[in-house]
Amino acid sequence: MTQSNCTSLDVFILLGFSDHPKLEMILSGIVTVFYFITLMGNTAIILASLLDSRLHIPMYFFLRNLSFLDLCFTTSIVPQMLVNLWGPRKTISYVGCVLQLYIYMWLGSVECLLLAVMSYDRCTAVCRPLHYLVIMSPQLCFRMMAMIWSISLANSVVLCTLTLSLPRCGNNLLDHFLCELPAMVKIACVDTTAVEMSVFALGIVIVLTPLILILVSYGYIAKAVLRMKSKAGQRKAVNTCGSHLTVVAIFYGTIIYMYLQPGSSASKDQGKFLTLFYTIITPSLNPLIYTLRNKDMKGALKGLMGCHKAAKGEESWK
Repeated sequence: MTQSNCTSLDVFILLGFSDHPKLEMILSGIVTVFYFITLMGNTAIILASLLDSRLHIPMYFFLRNLSFLDLCFTTSIVPQMLVNLWGPRKTISYVGCVLQLYIYMWLGSVECLLLAVMSYDRCTAVCRPLHYLVIMSPQLCFRMMAMIWSISLANSVVLCTLTLSLPRCGNNLLDHFLCELPAMVKIACVDTTAVEMSVFALGIVIVLTPLILILVSYGYIAKAVLRMKSKAGQRKAVNTCGSHLTVVAIFYGTIIYMYLQPGSSASKDQGKFLTLFYTIITPSLNPLIYTLRNKDMKGALKGLMGCHKAAKGEESWK
């Protein structure tokens, strides 16, 4: 079925980069490599933080959740994207598109809120180290995660339902490589101002409010670090918080540029590349960012590799 005669409302056509066939081949290779890195890196972090008892503290509980989130986020997008990049068929079923839209928005909202909770965790650890484990109790951590997933699900249901209720007048051509909310709004055949304003308003709640909380937390962290007399303590605080701040800057910078602009000043291809960056590249960088300057995580990963080698050695003797 070609794109020209595919008019069924049971499918959507994802145009993606179909007008650049050579670029599609290059991108398919890049996406495959980064997806593999994402799977390996985030799985390693989850296993290392579970198996090493030194990492059974709130900071690594949230990092483990972030790694799990990144695995789910990329897996909800990449397989379908690779099918479209590799072959002539650029279609996705209506049900598949709707599911991808809801899941994509849900998981994206979870990451925004989770990064804010992680900054609060770091703020508590640096500003009140003696009470850290009492304040950040397992019960509170689990409640926070349950609240994050619930609020994000509600946000996804409201925004996606509003978007899908817009009449499309038979238009099923999505100028993107995934079923993303702005692309779905663009194919509507009615005035979308009300929906766009709703997206902008909820975007402020889900994106800017957590960002403000992150900046406030790091303001308190900066004050606490400057008051520290121990250079080693300052270095440790900067190392652990610097990793999180790097991830926040990359993720929020891209999201704000993409979703909270007044109007869409970015070109079509620029928007696609930015989406590609924060959905594929950023999740693969997170494990590297969090392990580069973290001695405990490095030690846990070395231990994980040591266990793997020992198991292989035992198998070779059998």
